[in-house]
Amino acid sequence: MTSDPLLLTGALAEANDRLLRTVSGLTAADVAAPSLLPGWTRAHVLTHLARNADGFVNLLTSARTGEEIPMYASAQARADDIDAGAGRGPADLLDDVRRSGQRFDAAVAAMPVEAWGATVQTRRGPWPAAMLVWGRLREVEVHHVDLAAGYRPADWPEAFAQRLLHEVVTGLAGNPAAPAMVLRFDGAASELVVGDPEGAPTVTGPAPELAAWLTGRGAGELLTVEPDGPLPNPPEWI
Repeated sequence: MTSDPLLLTGALAEANDRLLRTVSGLTAADVAAPSLLPGWTRAHVLTHLARNADGFVNLLTSARTGEEIPMYASAQARADDIDAGAGRGPADLLDDVRRSGQRFDAAVAAMPVEAWGATVQTRRGPWPAAMLVWGRLREVEVHHVDLAAGYRPADWPEAFAQRLLHEVVTGLAGNPAAPAMVLRFDGAASELVVGDPEGAPTVTGPAPELAAWLTGRGAGELLTVEPDGPLPNPPEWI
């Protein structure tokens, strides 16, 4: 999958359409039900997605204007906004997710070419502005799964799943808690290595299943391990 933020907007538009179709079918009981994220209902996840879009708008505005604008006013303000929005009904949640996504799209469209070279301050430190469209796409696709409303990692587009897999493995490479392993996908034609491959187990399966397992969105039922044994125990993905 390309790293060009403007070329990624098509994939993001498709991901948003899939998300909105799912949300449009939810009832009041559905949005109040638990999501896959501990302690969060589906309404919490949807509110988070909306506020995340607005947070990315802040970062895009910062990149465009040169003004230092944080993604969120504070960690507490972020949490309070999510809690405050989680009591709403499905119509309000759908409208919020749709409108916040439109605000993000407008902020992307307003970016001059040179602004994509800026560095912005995310919740976890500095990030290239050119990565923000990917960051939003990742939020939409992963949290769509977290809704536990019928959208599964197997529904992720292959290009997205492979990029997510590469990103997660890159993060594991610098994590001393990550077990050594070899990951094979794409019909076993491609592989990624974590740690020392000598004697490490080889885990094989579709890229979406590998990415879901490493991000805590799947138990790896479709994955195989050689030599025969349990799946390695990767650290929590954050």
